[in-house]
Amino acid sequence: MPSKVRIVEVGPRDGLQNEKTPVAVADIVTFIQKLRDAGLQSIEGGAFVSAKWVPQMANTDKVLDALEDKNGIVVLVPNEKGMQAAIDAGVKEVAVFAAASEGFSQKNINCSIDESLERFKPVMDMAKKHGVKVRGYVSCVLGCPYDGDIAPAAVAEVTKKLYDMGCYEVSLGDTIGTGTPDTTRAMLQEVKKHVLVDALAVHFHDTHDRAIDNIRVALEEGVSVVDSAASGLGGCPYAEGATGNVDTLKVLALMEELKIETGVDAAKLKEAGRFIRSVLQKPAMLSGPSHPKNAMGWIFMAFWGAQGF
Repeated sequence: MPSKVRIVEVGPRDGLQNEKTPVAVADIVTFIQKLRDAGLQSIEGGAFVSAKWVPQMANTDKVLDALEDKNGIVVLVPNEKGMQAAIDAGVKEVAVFAAASEGFSQKNINCSIDESLERFKPVMDMAKKHGVKVRGYVSCVLGCPYDGDIAPAAVAEVTKKLYDMGCYEVSLGDTIGTGTPDTTRAMLQEVKKHVLVDALAVHFHDTHDRAIDNIRVALEEGVSVVDSAASGLGGCPYAEGATGNVDTLKVLALMEELKIETGVDAAKLKEAGRFIRSVLQKPAMLSGPSHPKNAMGWIFMAFWGAQGF
């Protein structure tokens, strides 16, 4: 197992994009600052995607403007226009999003996996030119709502393509939370044949309370980067009873149990979680319109459905 793990906090983006109404810029900024105060150094700060499809991310530019220090802030981008917005905002790291399932890719973005990856090439060129790091995400690595089980070889293929394109790190996402320790191990062992484990991260949803067990397996396989969200923000739209991203506090507790260093202060992390929960419980937040039912398709449509972004 690694002696040190970097936790990538995804609450301000992957968590808040699933809320019914947008969170105020000032509250997002305060949330990010509290997460930083807790010691988290890698934080998803927003997404430059279509405001039509993801209104929760419409103020990403304002959030970034309010952050004097943008080091460690990761922003999701779908295309060249999104990449240009990230460059203009002064961020030093962006993320791109692909799928390991052909069915998921076709249903959500009306193209094959290879076609979707082809669209990232101009983004990668811009990132290289401007010295911006690119993180890759692969969804549906342990199950798909359309294709069912996903072969580890399919995950390895997409992961390697993202890595070869220039992604310094690729996060493997259990999008619908159906992974088990056995399927997690099989998937990682296959991916490691093609991509160095130092370039891999894991991203689990806690749908069936198996995220921590799966993370333990990932650690045993040498993975040293784990995505999570304060207070378990986010959701799994395809799985009944889904509880969202694995809670960062749960991840921290596992690391403390295994005596793995994270640099994160549990008490301050709890305060960050309490803060954002208090914001989300405000009457104005609770009375807003519902987001689209197909939330994962929603984020993919934000990526590709409106190419003009």
